[in-house]
Amino acid sequence: MTLAPRNPLCVALDSPRRADLDRVADAVEEHVGVFKVGLTAFNANGGELVASLARRLPVFLDLKLHDIPAQVEGAATAVAGLGASYLTVHSSGGSDMVKAAVSGAGAVTVVAVTILTSLDDTDLDRIGMRGPAADAVLRLADVALSAGAPGLVCSPQEVARLRREFGTEPLLVVPGIRRDAAAADDQRRTLTARDALDAGADILVVGRPITGAPDPAAAAWALAREIGA
Repeated sequence: MTLAPRNPLCVALDSPRRADLDRVADAVEEHVGVFKVGLTAFNANGGELVASLARRLPVFLDLKLHDIPAQVEGAATAVAGLGASYLTVHSSGGSDMVKAAVSGAGAVTVVAVTILTSLDDTDLDRIGMRGPAADAVLRLADVALSAGAPGLVCSPQEVARLRREFGTEPLLVVPGIRRDAAAADDQRRTLTARDALDAGADILVVGRPITGAPDPAAAAWALAREIGA
């Protein structure tokens, strides 16, 4: 089972255009440890993209599966044949669904999403989920880990608390990484890469601060240097 990579920096490849994905991957490959393929890139390019990238670096396939257990198990089994190293599911699908994902994924590391980094306490209240966000993350983390998921996705603001509650064993994948002066974009709960690592993060998912930079290679190099990767 794949757990933490040698280099914790994971670049989010989220464009629908294969040429753009290849351009960024080529530029940043020597500075990052993982390629993330999200819904936009996967739905536009399919499994061949995953297989191609997986020959270069571990692939974090961020599909956030959320369905009845049988469907999620079937999807996880299909993903296992693509060469991905990590696969996301939603903790809110419940323990049976998470167990099914783990069963279907085989050697792929299942990482359960707690609360999206685009949501804050106000958003949770509007959708009827009991907050605050930090408490909701803790509840969903317990569901996922009890069901056998070896990893979690959380915002950087919850990393330290999850480490206190669950120790060093869970793999913590952390989006919402921003530079001090960078715009938060649609992320609500953010921190810097160094702060997230110091709190106990294992994988740092970085998108627009790298992919939206005038020089993605330089941006990835600078961030890797900042965290000593």
